[in-house]
Order: sequence, then C-alpha cells, then structure tokens
Amino acid sequence: MFRRVFLTAILAGLLSGAVLSVVQEFTTTPLILFAEQFEDQVSIAKDGVQLAHGQVPVHPHDETGRAAWAPEDGIERMSFTALTNIIFGVGFALLLVGLFALHGGPKSGREGTVWGVVGFTVFALAPALGLPAELPGSTAAALEARQVWWFFAAGGAGVGVALMVFARNWWMPVVGIVALALPHLVGAPHPEAYVSGPLPAELAGQFAASSLVVQAIFWAVMGWTAGKVWSRMDDATETA
Repeated sequence: MFRRVFLTAILAGLLSGAVLSVVQEFTTTPLILFAEQFEDQVSIAKDGVQLAHGQVPVHPHDETGRAAWAPEDGIERMSFTALTNIIFGVGFALLLVGLFALHGGPKSGREGTVWGVVGFTVFALAPALGLPAELPGSTAAALEARQVWWFFAAGGAGVGVALMVFARNWWMPVVGIVALALPHLVGAPHPEAYVSGPLPAELAGQFAASSLVVQAIFWAVMGWTAGKVWSRMDDATETA
C-alpha cells in the first residue's frame, strides 16, 4: 500500500507541478514581473533620490548589508519556480492519495478529478475568499497573521467538506457548514489602512482571478492523474 500511495503521489505531483509551471509562465508570471517594476520604482522613491542621469545614490547598508537571495530572471527563475511547484505538487498529492487509501479511492481519472476539485475548494478557493492572491508591492497585513488565517480557512473548509460528504448523523452537515463559514465570519487580517500605490487596480484584479484559474488547473490535473494511476494500479492488483 505504501508503494502504491508513494508512486501515485510522485507521478501526480510531477505532472501537476510541471503543468502549473508552464501555465504560470504565460499567465501569472508576466503579471508578477510587471508588478515588480512598480515595486522597484517605489523602493527607489523611498530609499534614494534619483539623479538627473538615472543614477541612485549608494546607501551605507548597500556596502555592508547582504540582500536576500532571489533567482535571476530567465532560466534560473523558471527552473526554481518549476522545482518549487513540483515539490508542492508532490506534497499535496501525498495528502490527496492518503485520503484515497482511507476511503477506497477513485475508480477512474474522472472520479479523481472530483477529488481534485475538492482539494481546490479547500486549499485555494476558500482561503482566496478572504485573502486573494496579491502582487508584489500590494498593501497587506502582517505575513504571520495571514498565514495563520490561511491555515484556519483551509482547515475549516477541509473539516466542513469532510463532515458534509461523509456525514453519518444529521448534525454533522450542520457542523460542517459552521466550520466552513467560521473563518470568514471571524474575518481575514487586513491592513488598518490601504495606501494607494502605483499598481493599477485592474492588474491586481487580473492577478487574483488568474491565480485562481491556474490553481484550478493544477488541482484538476493532479486529481485526474492520481485517480488514473490509482485505478490502473488497482486493476493490476486485481489481475495479479
């Protein structure tokens, strides 16, 4: 069983992570690169005075401090993004396939896609209702607070969906609905005041919508692949 779970998760994670990387390259990545140009302009305006010839004075911390590492644009950035996506893909696929093992698993790629849609709802759609994807330079609450709320929203959605789908008593769906709604009734953390920045609002809206679509593709591919591999291995086991 362990070999079956591990192999299915590896294949599903590799394929979904690779597809995610390709789709991002033509959808969300160009938006991020474009937004980073605005972020750099804001940093220059805050940290230095631009000279007539476009030169920026050097600050003391530039000589002694070390900037945080970031992959260079181009092949290095694409490779780093793809590796990260595949790692996350395998991690989420292990969780998904682990649930297969507990509940019998899908009988086809189509049924696996349904499981993928549930994963999208829990880990992408529910958190995005309170904390949509944000571009670099956007005004946001403290990172720690957003991370805590993300886990709160994803956990509530996971518990809620599980209670509604696998309910054995009449009260379980009711508790599930409460679990789904509770994080959003509490409310996601947001900054006390929004500062108008250089990023166009249309760009931020496009990025939030594109991110959701990209994640939907990611989870659909993962669910279909995991369901297909799982069912094939199930057939092979029965034949043997």
